[in-house]
Amino acid sequence: MKIIECVPNFSEGQDHKKVAAIARVFKSFPGVRLVDFSSDADHNRSVFTFLGKPEYLLEAALAACGKALELIDMRKQSGVHPRLGAVDVVPFIPLGRAKMKDAIGLAHAFGQKFHDHFHVPVYFYGFATQNNHHIELPDVRRGGYERLAAKMSCAERVPDVGENTFNARSGATAVGARDLLVAYNINLACNDLLLAHHIASRIREKSGGLKHVRAIGVILKSRGLAQVSINLTNCKETPLKMVFDRVKDLAAEAGAEILESELIGLAPKCAFKGIKPEYLKLKDFDEHRLLETHIKALDKLH
Repeated sequence: MKIIECVPNFSEGQDHKKVAAIARVFKSFPGVRLVDFSSDADHNRSVFTFLGKPEYLLEAALAACGKALELIDMRKQSGVHPRLGAVDVVPFIPLGRAKMKDAIGLAHAFGQKFHDHFHVPVYFYGFATQNNHHIELPDVRRGGYERLAAKMSCAERVPDVGENTFNARSGATAVGARDLLVAYNINLACNDLLLAHHIASRIREKSGGLKHVRAIGVILKSRGLAQVSINLTNCKETPLKMVFDRVKDLAAEAGAEILESELIGLAPKCAFKGIKPEYLKLKDFDEHRLLETHIKALDKLH
């Protein structure tokens, strides 16, 4: 069966009533399965994960993103995570028998309809890119919401869909097609932001670190902790153990330790190659955080 995973990221992680209102939208779409959503107050961000057949996914994504636009005002939003807009990023990922061309087709259809319905500028990225400057999500997001107006006025950085007119309330949205990605955070047992920056720079691929790793260092003010926030774009070649061990070693060099780690959304079983989840000091982990659990459940429904 063809299955598509969609993981929209919304720029709201502090008002739980707003997050719950977005989650309720999915009850109107029995053809898709909302399998996970979580919020972080310091990042001021919520990540939703839902699965379904390609033909069911588009309308559910539009409805959820429409509700987010209704509730989130970027003029009042701040957080440590980079973002472009209220609906920050909407990636489509092929699973099961789905191919990347299915995800690309959905991304393009969603991007156009999203703009037509809500008049929010759209940048395509990943396999859905239509512009050499917009291949990687960090490139699309560079400068963030605060520099979006200036970026949109640059000929090489205009949106792929929509006018290059800055909308202060909703910002812009990145829509993509990509392979599986594991969003993974490691919290240090200290509040040393410089150390988190240092570790992130040492492990990210672009700085000569681990292959398939993107990372930034942030402070979680609400908990007084430094965090290394990581996106792992290929967990088969670089499993979580490799990332965790490297961060642990770098922290130890500075006399620090790892307090805990966390998944944002789901992860495939291959991410845990060679270890049990307990090795990673994962908090709030059970089998429902495994992608395969939900794929099996979806297969049974159909």
